[in-house]
Amino acid sequence: MRILRVGYRLPPEPGGKERHIERLTREQVRSGHQVVVAHRRGEMPPGAERLPLTPCLLGRLASGRSDMVAFAAECARALRRARPVDLVHLHGDHREALALGAAVRRLGIPFVVTVHGALTARHRRVMPWAFRHVDGFIALGARPRDDLLAAGIPAPRIRTMSSGLDLSHLEEFRGRHPVEPGLVVSVGSLVKVKNHALLIEAFHALRAVLPDARLVIAGDGAEHVRLRWLAGTGSGVEFAGPLSADQTYSLVSRAQAFVLASHRLPTVGEGIPTAALEALALGTPVIVSSDASLGPVVADDAYLTFPSGSAPELVTLLRSVLHDERLRLQMIERGRRAAAALDWPLVVARVEEWYGELMNGRRPRRAEAAS
Repeated sequence: MRILRVGYRLPPEPGGKERHIERLTREQVRSGHQVVVAHRRGEMPPGAERLPLTPCLLGRLASGRSDMVAFAAECARALRRARPVDLVHLHGDHREALALGAAVRRLGIPFVVTVHGALTARHRRVMPWAFRHVDGFIALGARPRDDLLAAGIPAPRIRTMSSGLDLSHLEEFRGRHPVEPGLVVSVGSLVKVKNHALLIEAFHALRAVLPDARLVIAGDGAEHVRLRWLAGTGSGVEFAGPLSADQTYSLVSRAQAFVLASHRLPTVGEGIPTAALEALALGTPVIVSSDASLGPVVADDAYLTFPSGSAPELVTLLRSVLHDERLRLQMIERGRRAAAALDWPLVVARVEEWYGELMNGRRPRRAEAAS
């Protein structure tokens, strides 16, 4: 199969979405597919073919408001002149789908969109029209799935899944270092949606009863200065900065608890956070906010959830995990079982099964237009 993958950013640009696009591409190339990649930033995955992009009038008009839309418009123009592909797979949202959809429709091939996080609430009325040329969706978690349903997308056009995990590599870090009592870790960009401020607030309350506890936050971003101010000095809060994948795995594997306090904002929200899935595979108990839950991909009993925005509820769960060894061991075992179903080859097989249904279960659009 010849697949065109469209993703605005790729590693080494930071982010779970970027890592997902790169790894899915590598896995599909490894299995024998020809994968053509259109991207604006980052490096090409090994074995993939680049789709050359050139500026176009629509892109220039859109660039003042959104370079991502300008990028999608350039992809649409390039698609008309490129070697034929069997399927177009966009990793984006309604804005990019709108810019790219008509060009895909003219080719009469399936158009798949993976939605990695919650959709903005501001454009819900126009989403059915923006998504009108999309044949099938992959929603990474319950929030993007529910947003698509709320936008009027029929449930049969949506498959809900998660990103994949490199389980064999993660296994190398399990047990390599002893667990550090009282160590709490969070991994994620220092941006408002991650709500590290709430985690710091909860950690200050936790330190009042567990003075030896430590909080390490790995990541970088625009909130760095404010979060350092909130943390204060001598508070047990450490900022590790941006870490490599292996440095992150080593840190998380030593923690007694992994926390994501993300909350939904009007224009952005979590899908299923890959960092939390990796923590499960590393054998670290996971606590997430209700706006960062891992359902429906991961069973509810494999992790703990607190109401988004509630520091007292987060403190209660942290005290339980740090004090109750039996609970911690149960969570470790359930987390490992849940992560076992998320190995990358298994996730890629689910994606390609969906491709097959879309390619075999619909009439070519050129035939539809002629009839």
